[in-house]
Amino acid sequence: MTLTLLITFVVLILAVGLFIFRAIPGVRAYFDYHGKRLVTCPETQKPAAVDVAAGEAAVGAFLSEPTLRLKDCSRWPERQGCGQDCLQQIEAEPENCLVWKVVSKWYEGKNCVFCHKPIGPLHHLDHAPALLGPDFKTSEWKDLRPENLPGVFSTHQPVCWNCHVAESFRRVHPELVTDRAAEARRIW
Repeated sequence: MTLTLLITFVVLILAVGLFIFRAIPGVRAYFDYHGKRLVTCPETQKPAAVDVAAGEAAVGAFLSEPTLRLKDCSRWPERQGCGQDCLQQIEAEPENCLVWKVVSKWYEGKNCVFCHKPIGPLHHLDHAPALLGPDFKTSEWKDLRPENLPGVFSTHQPVCWNCHVAESFRRVHPELVTDRAAEARRIW
């Protein structure tokens, strides 16, 4: 009886080890392909926002090779039957076409239009910087459609979070804002 128990235990350990060995590429594929991406549509040569079916890619990587397929596209449902040739861009550079990465690269090295402080590198847990439009209204980049971001970046200017909040308050509640000329500080 102990020999049977030992064999069962060894087989169980091998099965768990094999599962973990195959699960690692699956988890990696899921995180590689999870998230909204910005690609150039091969049909129109215009930006399109897409989501890859990351769960299917993870299962494919667990079983053998990840197979990429679009889960969503900003051009759907009108063009849902397309050949999904944009996936080649994602396969070539999965990290660089993430919307977050595109936005982060745009803000890199820029200063706030109001306070002139550097925006600094973006972090997921920080407040997101905003944009100042030609209409002199600030808006968060997260509120815009991802496929419109490349065009917006050519017409808008960077704004830090603090100035965005102040300007939004000024726009929404002008009756509560008093503008004063800057005074020299007195030292007592």
